[in-house]
This record gives sequence, C-alpha cells and structure tokens, in this order.
Amino acid sequence: MAEFDVIVLGGGPGGYIAAERLARAGRSVLLAEKTAVGGTCLNVGCIPTKALMGCAKLYDEARGSARFGVNAADVSYDWSVMQDWKARAVASLVGGVTGMLKRAGVVVQTGEAGWRGGNRVVLGGEVHRGRDIIIATGSSPVWPDIAGVAGNPLVVDSTGLLEVAAVPARLAVVGGGVIGIEFASIFARLGTAVTVIEALDEVLGVMDRSLAARLRTSAPGVDFHLGTVVEAIDGGRVTCSKGGATFGVEADLVLMAVGRRPNVTGWLAEGTGLDFDARGVRVDDRMATNVDHVWAVGDVTGRGALAHAAYRMGEVAAANILARATGGAAQVFRAETVPWAVYGYPEAAGVGLTEEACRSRGLAVASVTLPLGVSGRFVAEHGASRAGLVKLVAETASGVVRGVQLVGPYAPEIIWGAAHLLETGSTIADIRSLVFPHPSISEAIREAAWAFPTEERNPR
Repeated sequence: MAEFDVIVLGGGPGGYIAAERLARAGRSVLLAEKTAVGGTCLNVGCIPTKALMGCAKLYDEARGSARFGVNAADVSYDWSVMQDWKARAVASLVGGVTGMLKRAGVVVQTGEAGWRGGNRVVLGGEVHRGRDIIIATGSSPVWPDIAGVAGNPLVVDSTGLLEVAAVPARLAVVGGGVIGIEFASIFARLGTAVTVIEALDEVLGVMDRSLAARLRTSAPGVDFHLGTVVEAIDGGRVTCSKGGATFGVEADLVLMAVGRRPNVTGWLAEGTGLDFDARGVRVDDRMATNVDHVWAVGDVTGRGALAHAAYRMGEVAAANILARATGGAAQVFRAETVPWAVYGYPEAAGVGLTEEACRSRGLAVASVTLPLGVSGRFVAEHGASRAGLVKLVAETASGVVRGVQLVGPYAPEIIWGAAHLLETGSTIADIRSLVFPHPSISEAIREAAWAFPTEERNPR
C-alpha cells in the first residue's frame, strides 16, 4: 500500500491539470488513468479533430483560391497522410503532457482504478490511500436505442469516425450539436455529401437561435433536416420521420453524435454514499462532493463537457485542497463565464447568456447584432458578402455585459476577451474605452458596443 496526499482518478484535462498544480505545490500525487494520459480531448476528441479540420480547411481553401488570384492546379488530398499528421499531433501533445507530469513529480499509473470509499483507491490489485480524492473519470458517447444501430458496421461514434480508412462519399450525422457540426464541416470540406439529422428545431442549442441559423445556412455542402427523428438504421439507410411523414437518407457511413454521458459507473462508486446519478457527480462551486475530502471535476460532474471547463474545475479543486491545509481563501467555478466554441465552417464561439435566457431570468436587456463586415480585416480576407455576425447582450440600465456570441473566422481565438468582460462585470462603456488592434475581426465587438441602443447610466 502507498500513501499519497492526493489521488486523481482520470488523466484527462481536469485530472492532469489538478495533479500537476498540486504536485508543483509540493503535494504527493498519484494519477490513475485507464487508457492514455490526456483523456478523450487529447487522444480521440479536441486535438485529432482539429488536426483533420486543419487539413480539410487547407484543401478546401486551395480549391477556392482562384478568386484571390492564387491559381492552384490539380489540388488533391491524401487521407492517409492526413491521418498521419493527426497521429503525430496527438503523440507530440501526449508526450508533452506526460513530460510535464513527470517534471512536476506526479506518479502516473495506467490501469482500471476503483474508489472504495473513504480514502482508499484500488489500482492494479493494490490498495492506495489518499488524503484527498479527485474524481475525473470523464464521459463517453451516447448510443441511443435505435433499431439497427447495435452491431451495424456502418454506424460509428466520433472515435470511430476519426479512424476510418477512407473518406465516405456520403455521411449521415445524427445530431446537430458541437460534435456533429464539426465532423460535418470536416467531411463536407473534403467533398463528402453530408446530411445532418437533428431532432430539435435548430442546431447548436447553446447558441443564440438567430446566430445558429446563420451558421447552419452558411455551412457549404451540408444538408440539414431539423425537427426530424431517426426511427431506424438499416445498413447505411437512415429512416427518418418529420411531421407524420417518413423518408430515408442514404449514406455510406452514419455518425452517431447525440451527446455524451458522464462516466459515473465503472469505478466502484456505488455504495460509497457519494451523491451522483446519470447526470453526473454532484459538486458545489468549489468542486467538492458531499463526501468529505472527495472532489470531482470535468465531464463527470455534468457541468459542461468542455476541456477548458475541466481545466478550470481542476484548478479550482486543486486550489481548494491547498487552501484547506493553509487556511487560504476558497476558489469557485463560475460556469456562466466559461466560453464555448464550435470549430466548424464557419466557426462560432460565445460566452454568457443568450438574450432569451436573460429575459427568462427577468433581466431587462437589449442587444446589438452586426455583420462582421464592420471589420476591415474580415472584408479584406473574406469579402463583405461572406457569413459572419457578432451579437452583444447587455443590461439596459447598467450596461453590464451579459453575453457575447460570434459566427465567423477566428471566433474561438477572440472569445476569451469577452469571457474576461463577464468575469470582471464589465459594461458597454468599458468596451468603448478599450483599444482594439486594427484591422482585426475582434473590432466587431467594439463596433457592437458603440451601436448599443441605450447609453449607460452608471459608468464606472
């Protein structure tokens, strides 16, 4: 048996960042990872998806470069080389994270780990004890109970689609969330005929509806069926129903992208007294569970399946473990200031509340929506007719910013600044006083602030 200050179950973004922070602070840390350090994000999620997206984007832009006076003849792609590029990117980053943990002094062990309640964790047939336990077991793709899905070799989840041997001529995507939209964009840019089937009446529920509609109608090569239910799948034929009518979608491959569920079972939490259900392990804003000295971070909490949210949760849990020993101030996780991003075509990002959500909470707000054509750089690189929007939501009386969303290039790279506005309680007047680099697409946020319909009555 080995004794540690902290044992972390799961080596994804939330788990490994917490382990590293605690080890750097001088704590002895054991990180138990079932498969590979980096979790879903690094191995079969964020990173490999963006690697393929980058390849597809380069190919698609080369094909359409003539309008810029760049004539690229006989443009083609090699899927096997793209797959190799993806694998090398993943290997490089996994190696980087592994090295970071080693330098910090984290003990990393691979294998099935089980929490036996209290401070006991079983790993590799041995019982280890940790003064604190952090649960960071992540999430897994949802496989809905649809006739013809189980055992169908033409139906894959996101992990399976990343490893296909060849690009399909026709791809059906069941689910219009972030995962579905990103994979639809990758394969559409490679020339695949893509059909997205979404049960709700709009894609990307996290987005403002008008901006989600703009993104959807601006996605080239993708056919959308909204308010449509998948009844069955036979081989590559997807039988759908909408408004009482039934129709079929023919595909060479079907991606099941209807969401992810927290991994709340499989690590022996049952019978420990831990408060959890199918929606996740319940935590407070300090990432503490109902069991003393037991914390949970990342997807397993059900508080947002985002790698960067998991990073912050891991940092908060680590800081509070340290503060508990030193008497320092507690940190909290603020979900409403965590930005989201969609790396589709076009890209999108946002933070805070939508206008509809503000009104449902009784907040008196106003909004401004502007085309990204107000940005000189956007017009210079993309033309004024290309899709792109920014929407700014703020309280009418105080001018406090409540939400920012963007559709267009570089949106995920810009949104951190908007997140900072919300973290600091900034106002419309504060944005107006900022100096944005020119020309930049981020200037659209400043233009939206100057177009805001009411003057702030209580500027800081």
